[in-house]
Amino acid sequence: MDIVTGVLVGMAAWFVLRFGLTSFYTVGPNQRAVKTVFGRAQRLGNATTLDDPIADSLRQTERERYCYPQVRIVMPGGPYLKWPWEKVHKVSIATETANMAFDPESPGANHNGTVLEAVTKDQLNTGLTGQIRFQVSERNLYGYLFGVRNPIAHVMGYFVAVLRERIATFEAPRNGGDEAVLVEGISINDLRKNLRDLNEHMDRECQCSQARYGILLDASLITGIDPPPDVESALAAINTAHNQVSSDISLATAAADQRIVESRRAVEIETLKAEAEVEPLRRLAAELAVLKGHGGKASMDAYVRNAKLALFVQANRVITEVKS
Repeated sequence: MDIVTGVLVGMAAWFVLRFGLTSFYTVGPNQRAVKTVFGRAQRLGNATTLDDPIADSLRQTERERYCYPQVRIVMPGGPYLKWPWEKVHKVSIATETANMAFDPESPGANHNGTVLEAVTKDQLNTGLTGQIRFQVSERNLYGYLFGVRNPIAHVMGYFVAVLRERIATFEAPRNGGDEAVLVEGISINDLRKNLRDLNEHMDRECQCSQARYGILLDASLITGIDPPPDVESALAAINTAHNQVSSDISLATAAADQRIVESRRAVEIETLKAEAEVEPLRRLAAELAVLKGHGGKASMDAYVRNAKLALFVQANRVITEVKS
């Protein structure tokens, strides 16, 4: 009887130590928790991520694939009670920063996670440096905890794929008149001049990561785009020549514009001179019309005679026709 009692007391003590002391847990200020019962997460009815606005960024063909249930979230605080058949999954929702060349599955890749390589549209291999900020999405904890095996690896892989596709097809818009035209140039120069647009494009394209993997990409900051060292000098020479050509074109355009303005001014001056010469003739014609109207043909003949006399005074020689 004593042996049986000892076994029972021992089992009771083991049960208290094993389950009693571990049946309470707390959730930190920067943490969120999800409980599973026999391996199944506690859900909020039939609600899914497709009912949340975060799914608006998904393509129509992706909505069925990334349809995750909404789960019950344990907020910071405690202590909370859990039964032995329940398990608590805690995650940190604090914002984290990582080098965009970091590969979670292969830390030695991309020059030990420091430089990400990409190819431009003119087949120039470039090295990209920068950081990304991300945090676990509280609105899709199921996708982060149970949707994929390694969410960080999926997000980084998706980010790198979108970035390389954008680098390979990037064309910088330039303003020409009232319409935006594309100027054929050196891709790396266009990329350097449009880093802000590139970062904003990455932020827009990666909005769907929250619905896909349960990770919100807060921001991307691409800080450097550099060619290989062996082509840096050649690229500098090309840039110098390109700048010289642009300067010559600007000077020629300015000179042409100045000549056009001068030509317009000359036309205006000559037009005013012609109008000044024509105006007395117009007034004379008007006066003659009035004279003819009041005096008739006799008045006109007298006016012509007087005009001829004025001309005879100024002439040195007069030739007349003799009528036979």
